[in-house]
Amino acid sequence: MSKFKMLSSNVIENREKANHSIAKSTIGIGLSAILLTSGCATQNIQAYQNTTPTLDMHNFFSGQIDGWGMFQGRNGEVKKRFYVDIDATHEGDDVIVLNEKFSWADGTKSQRIWRLTEQKDGSWKGVAGDVIGEATGQVVGNTLHWNYLLELPVEDKIYKVNFDDWMYLINEDVMLNRSVMKKFGVELGSVTLSMHRKPSNAN
Repeated sequence: MSKFKMLSSNVIENREKANHSIAKSTIGIGLSAILLTSGCATQNIQAYQNTTPTLDMHNFFSGQIDGWGMFQGRNGEVKKRFYVDIDATHEGDDVIVLNEKFSWADGTKSQRIWRLTEQKDGSWKGVAGDVIGEATGQVVGNTLHWNYLLELPVEDKIYKVNFDDWMYLINEDVMLNRSVMKKFGVELGSVTLSMHRKPSNAN
């Protein structure tokens, strides 16, 4: 083979290697961008501005409410199932008290009492025994968005877990709730809850 042919062959081979390397780098950058975008993507509650029915907190959270839910690990596996009996009462015009009594599928029971207070700007704040500080909430359209830090008991330890809590009013008597639990920005799992208001004449 002539020196010219050998040189041409080497140039072509090196060019193909360079193109392959560039292609791999481009794919890697693209995947990184997709993962970064997915990890940072969050809902904007203003997207629900025109959704109906409009959520009236005082109206929905009044009287007896039945709820059925489940906790899923981050891989989607159902870890726990529960029923919750909610007694919703009012204190004056601004405060809603939710007495939540949980019955878990494993036979255990627990209770949480929320005090939700409407602010002058229409936003909400909430306190409960296992919530650190105050929960902050905002209502837009048919949607309520809560953020709070919860003390979560796991065996003999207590973990502080961030809850990103979204509630959607489906009709005047049904609300769906999905909460994502995170610690140090890492998703631990999610809670799905379906709440149904009992008729006022129900026992």
